[in-house]
Amino acid sequence: MNKGNIQKFLKLFSSIIIIYFLISIFFMTHFFFKTEINGVDLSLVSYKDALPIIGDYVNNYELQIIGRNGETDIIIGQNIDLQYNENYSMKEIYEQQKAFSWISSLFHKQEYYEEGLFTYHRGKLTTAIERLLFLNKDMVVEPKNVRFIYVNGSYHLIEEVYGNKINKDKLEKAIIDSLGKGKQILILEEEDCYEKPEFTTSSQKTLETRKLLNQYISSKIIYNFGDQKEILDGSTLHKWLKLDENLDIIINRIAVTNYVKRLSQKYDTVGISRNFKTSTGKVIEIEGGLYGWKINQEEEIHALLEEVTSGKVIEKEPIYSQKALYRGEDEIGNTYVEVSITRQHLWYYKNGELIAHGNVVTGNPNRGYATVVGAYMLNYKQNNAILTGPGYEVMVKYWMPFFGNMGIHDASWRSSFGGEIYKRNGTHGCINAPPYLAKLIFENIEAGTPVIIYEE
Repeated sequence: MNKGNIQKFLKLFSSIIIIYFLISIFFMTHFFFKTEINGVDLSLVSYKDALPIIGDYVNNYELQIIGRNGETDIIIGQNIDLQYNENYSMKEIYEQQKAFSWISSLFHKQEYYEEGLFTYHRGKLTTAIERLLFLNKDMVVEPKNVRFIYVNGSYHLIEEVYGNKINKDKLEKAIIDSLGKGKQILILEEEDCYEKPEFTTSSQKTLETRKLLNQYISSKIIYNFGDQKEILDGSTLHKWLKLDENLDIIINRIAVTNYVKRLSQKYDTVGISRNFKTSTGKVIEIEGGLYGWKINQEEEIHALLEEVTSGKVIEKEPIYSQKALYRGEDEIGNTYVEVSITRQHLWYYKNGELIAHGNVVTGNPNRGYATVVGAYMLNYKQNNAILTGPGYEVMVKYWMPFFGNMGIHDASWRSSFGGEIYKRNGTHGCINAPPYLAKLIFENIEAGTPVIIYEE
């Protein structure tokens, strides 16, 4: 570079420095480019003119509030006595602004917020907020969580509803913040002023719950009742499922209980009326007693509640508190004890073969000790049992109870059986048999064998 060029460069550089210096002097008493204080544009405004400009801004201030669906409303500054504090000092802002760094303001906005620069009447603001159309109850649509609907064997989602219900506390906070900062537009959506549904189609909890619901209704429980079946699947299970406020699944225990009760009503056979062909060839109706099938409802309900959540196909019998020997029209089968109170006679059949029969003595009906009638089953058998009751204590060799303390046993103290003995010298309800007959029955009978007692 020659001498002339150097001189030109130095002259240009000096001019730039002088200009930069003069501009810096200007910014010693003026705000930078792109300066905004509490929403008021004070770019290149002198410090002494700032407050009047702020005053004009406040006098004409309106806050436009924009809702989710494009609804708008305004809060007018004059209606809430919005004012600026004439005695407010912006000394701190002046001091933050370094005059010689003014060039940076060409590229970066200078925004300041001075708390207390604006004041307003709190009561009037509260009234203005209450009158906003966004709080009109007639226009409010409540948010709704995602919903689940059962269609054609699976659960589908119904999208959540966002609605337009305002969170009043958040609205008030957003308005106060906007007033303080001098903002002229408040977009409620951006300020999170709306109530929201807690669970949406994309919520993790929603996806987990839907998966579980579909798992539950994919369960299939096939109940076997002899040659009959009851199938429990999603078409019924979905009616038992409800959701709480946290989208947790609740199985309706009452519905489960009612289902098991219906199974019991349909398939329990204890005490039902049965046609029975007696040893004399006569067909009679037997009703009452304890023999038959009986579902243990409490245990079955508990098991069913667990099985519903498995999502598996299960084939099973219900849990029984008592079982008969067979299912079907003839639950008694061809192994049983038959006692005719009218004839005072007992027969014992095993696999269709008559093993033993003979006269017996049953309970005394004239003293209130009549032997029960109906279909029962042998509870157990015991050798050498001591029987006690009102005014007696006896040892028997062959004890075969079928209803509480009522049973079949030997009665060695009797010399005769059958006939009308039971009406004048009957038992306390037991069936007295000759020792040979009791022994023969005892040696061939097993627990669970039906005991059929009737009057003709």
